[in-house]
Amino acid sequence: MGDPTDRDRSERLHALLLEEPISSLEPAAPVVVTPDATIGEAVRTMKEHRIGCLLVVRGEALVGIVTERDILTKAVGTDVSTETAVGAIMTSDPETLRLEHELVYALNRMSVGGYRHVPLVDTAGRPVGVVSMRNFIDYIVECLASEVLNLPSDPDNLSGRGREGA
Repeated sequence: MGDPTDRDRSERLHALLLEEPISSLEPAAPVVVTPDATIGEAVRTMKEHRIGCLLVVRGEALVGIVTERDILTKAVGTDVSTETAVGAIMTSDPETLRLEHELVYALNRMSVGGYRHVPLVDTAGRPVGVVSMRNFIDYIVECLASEVLNLPSDPDNLSGRGREGA
């Protein structure tokens, strides 16, 4: 059945995912563009901010999301120009969540929908953040800090971690 310590860790992580709100991930404020921004502008903005997606807004309303994957799969290697508007390649009306929703809902959207990013909106539908797979990785590392951060640098040289004795 496993070591009680493993079970304790699993139960602790399970409880955190079911009970903690998305806000506990401390998602960054969204970086936004309008649907008429060009793909070239979007790429430059993503590079400048070191992010993998932009939320697309019309006024204050979220109308879409454009990601690195959208650019690679819908523009690069096609006849779509970097001067094309992101509105032509964005995902319109993306699934969203709010900061107060539990973490498990974001994991569900990412797993079932195959998303790497989920836009976060307020009750009026205005973007307030983006939750990413990176947020979850950082969160899990924080929850399991001693187990993750104290590993030997070489996974093939795990001396001292095996069973002792005969």
